[in-house]
Order: sequence, then C-alpha cells, then structure tokens
Amino acid sequence: MTADPAWDRAVLALGLVAVDPHGLGGIWLRARAGPVRDRLTKALDTLPFPLRRIHPNIADKQLFGGVDISATLDAGYIIETKGILGDPATLVLGMAERASGGLAGRIAHALDGAGDMALIALDEGADADERLPSALADRLAFHLDLGALAFGATAPVTLDRVSLAEARQRLAAVEVPESAAEALVQAAVALGISSLRAPMFALRAARAICAISDIAKVGPSELDLAAALVFAPRATRFPDAEQDTADQPPEPPTDSGRDDATGDDADPSQMGETLVEAVRAALPAGLLNLLATTATNRGPAQGSGSGQRRTGYRRGRPLPPRPGAPDGRHRIDLVSTLRAAAPWQAYRRARKPAGTADPRLIVRREDMRVRRFEEHRDRLLIFAVDASGSAAMARLAEAKGAIEMLLGEAYARRDHVALIGFRGTGAEVLLPPTRSLVQTKRRLAALPGGGGTPLAAGLQAAALLAQQARGRGLSPAIALLTDGRANIALDGAADRARAAEDAIGLAAHLRASGVPALVIDSGKRTSAALEKLARHMGASYVPLPRADSASVSTAVSAAFGP
Repeated sequence: MTADPAWDRAVLALGLVAVDPHGLGGIWLRARAGPVRDRLTKALDTLPFPLRRIHPNIADKQLFGGVDISATLDAGYIIETKGILGDPATLVLGMAERASGGLAGRIAHALDGAGDMALIALDEGADADERLPSALADRLAFHLDLGALAFGATAPVTLDRVSLAEARQRLAAVEVPESAAEALVQAAVALGISSLRAPMFALRAARAICAISDIAKVGPSELDLAAALVFAPRATRFPDAEQDTADQPPEPPTDSGRDDATGDDADPSQMGETLVEAVRAALPAGLLNLLATTATNRGPAQGSGSGQRRTGYRRGRPLPPRPGAPDGRHRIDLVSTLRAAAPWQAYRRARKPAGTADPRLIVRREDMRVRRFEEHRDRLLIFAVDASGSAAMARLAEAKGAIEMLLGEAYARRDHVALIGFRGTGAEVLLPPTRSLVQTKRRLAALPGGGGTPLAAGLQAAALLAQQARGRGLSPAIALLTDGRANIALDGAADRARAAEDAIGLAAHLRASGVPALVIDSGKRTSAALEKLARHMGASYVPLPRADSASVSTAVSAAFGP
C-alpha cells in the first residue's frame, strides 16, 4: 500500500531538517500520541544533534544550568550544573501546546543563537485553541498535522545517516537564482503569509532538497516543493486564479532548458504564480473551501468571569508553599524549608562519615519549599456604543441602563466599567474606568448623540483603553453595541468601503491581543457585516433588534461570565 502524501511530506520534512537543522529550525508536529506519531519520532535519531526531551514545566535551571543549592550546602563550596541549552541539542518538547510564553521565549532565543539547536514540538492539542505558542511556531519551518492520518496510510521511515551527512556537506555549494527569493516573497504575500521567516525557510528548504538530490542549482521543481511544504500550512487566503491570470499576456514560446528557466533573468511574478499553484495543489481536498473560515473563526470569545485569579510566585495573597527549587521564577520560603528539614537533622548527622565536619544544619533538595501567591485581577467591561444617527438616543439609553445594572450587580465583585461613544468622525471615552455607581449615574446623564458612524474609531479607542487597563492589572473585555452601518473611515473621510476595511483591520488587532469581546447588533435586521466583524474579532455575535437594558445586561453576563 502506498503511503499517504501527507506522510511522504512529513518524512521529507524530517530529512530536510536533518540536512539543515539550524536553518530550518525544526518541526511543529500536531498529532495525538499513538503509532502514527511514534513511527515518525523513532527516526529523530537521524538528526545530527543529540536528542534532549523536555516538558512544558521545565525549570530555568535545567535549561540554563546554575548553582546546585543542595549539593553546595552539602559540600561547603559552590557546585554548578550545566543546562540542556549549554550543548548542541535537538529539543523534543512534549505537550508543546501547554508551553508558557516564558518557556517559548527562552527556547526561541536558543533557536536564534549560534546554530547548534533545533526543536521538534509535539503538539497534542485537541481543540483549535490548544496550539503551540506563536513565538515557536514562527521559528519552525514545517508545520505537520498527522491527526487524521491512519497507521495503514504510513510507511516505515528510511533515512540513511550517511546520505544525510553527505548532503550536509553539499549544502553550502548549492546555488540559488536571484529571482527565487523575490518569487517566494511574492507568493507569500499572495497567500496572506505575514511572517518574513516563511520565505526564508522555503528558500533554505529548496537548497536542502537540492543537497539531498545532489543538484547544483535550485530549480522550479525544488522551489515548488519547498513552497508546498512551508507555505501550505501557513496560508490564510488564496487569490482567484482566473482573475489573476485574465489580464496576463501569454508567455512567448521558448526552447530554453532548465538552466534558462531558473536563471537570474526569470520573471519573479510568473514564478510566484507558479509557487501559489504548487501550494494550492498540496492542500488536502476540501480544505481550500474552508480556509477562509478556519483562518478567521476560532469560535466565540471565552468569558473572563468576574476578574481572573492567577497563581504566581511574586505578588498577591500568600498561598501554602510547595516543594520546589529556587530559580528565575521561584523564590525560596526559608521558614517552610527549615521546618521541613528540622525533623531529619539527627538522622542525617548520624549518617555523616566519621571525621567530617558536623554542620549545624543539613538541607536536602527535598526539603526546599518555594513561595506562592494568588493574584486577583479585577475585570473591566468596556462598552463601545454607537452614538450616531437617528437611533443614537435609544442605543445610549440602553447602554446607560445596562451599565448601571451591571455595575450595581458587580460592585461586590470589584468589577469596573467604562463607556466609549463613537459618532461624527471620531470616538471619545465618555466614562473612564470606574467602580463608583454615583459617579457613573452623574456622567451618564448627559451623553451626546447623532452624526456619522466611525466604527473603526470606536474599536481603536476600545483597543487603546484595553491596553491601558492591562497595564494597570485589570482584565478588560469589550462589548460593542451598534447596528453595523459604518460610513466613516479611520481618517475621518466619508467612505463606506474604507470604513469597513478599517473596522475589519482593528477587529483582527483586537483578536490578536486576546481581549474577550461581544458584538451586540442593535439593528432591526441581522447584519452580515457585523457577523463578519465578530468573526474577525473572535467575538460572540448577539442580534438584539429590540434591545433594552435588561437584555443587554443579560447578553454581557452570558458572554463574559456573571
């Protein structure tokens, strides 16, 4: 039985990383633990660097090394350990979807270093939101998803170490046409890939393909294959092939051979179109039609509840200490450590060799306790209200009533509220973040209304206020109340098309910043434009054609938690 093309690409990607591990970074392998993943990971020993398996909760001391406190106390002089990142290594990160941002940054820094490090990230995430941190995903050339692959569609991995070593020796001598890099960049732009590393990875992958095949110069087939491997999992859109080629003049016939077709005089735009088609052909059947939806819709925003509780090691309400060792994130709890070591002193002194000094206190690693704190972050509900047009007074009245109801209910939960009104050509923070019910009623009494609908300006003001709130330790959430008829662009010009584009761009920015959001459609009919805006924001969409204060308050509580 012939192996599935997805499996062939996975094996090829592993071979390319073995040829150029530092240049390609490694592989993001998304698959649950099982025979399919095991069949591929058993071949990881073909990579040139020693394998070092790590987990998402690995301590900085294990990564970077440092002072071994228990050994130092026992010996009476400083004993240091060498971390995993101190030597060349292929890091195999299990449960990579659980890696924290701090660990991702540390590994990313190592990957950007001297050139003796690669990463195989084993992602076992079951949901779309359980993914490898973007800092690592951007630094790995190949993104492989083998979750839907059956074991019968695979084949044993046969990678010859001697052949791969010879390919590594040939890699530096592979020539690259000047037009290849420009063509890859144009293809990346056409496919909606914003990362500058993607075309660099594709170019390095093409060189590695040539090195394995003992080809002296990168040609169109190698570029097509490299683009399919690197660009296909990253693509967020595909241009309309008929529209792109309708206005293109026919190419003149040529009898030139392979070298002429890939020479420095080749047209990068035509090469870029060919690369896009190669990526299109590499996608599984049915995925092309779902690509736009998958790229923009990751489900409704998750409620943040009445604030957030985080367990940390620096500030907040003290929690019972836990066993651990001090490192860059943990601080030792001296009293708890001494309390844990005290009952064992007589036993440990009795086991000391005869003639050795009798220390006053013998502390072992298992005695050490580290401090923990629970930090409570207050929630901020930011209402961005459309105060334009004939329905402005009704929407403002709804928002005023909802804010008063929510603030009255949430006073005991230490929630804050803020109000942004957008009308005319801009937006204004009408009510700064506050917990004062008296001040809120006074400020809400005389809010203005009428004018155009600068939806983008309202989203921009909400994003800025959310960023400022995070800097003050709050957990922001945005509730947008509008009928969706944006007609004022971000620069104040009356242009519906540009106004919609500006709003979509700011919605994507809000989604990238991770702010929970809710879009309440107050129009008489459901708005497709607002549904699209909600998808780009990663927000819940709630149509409330007859919204009143109670229904708005209920929708906000349901979206963000009571």
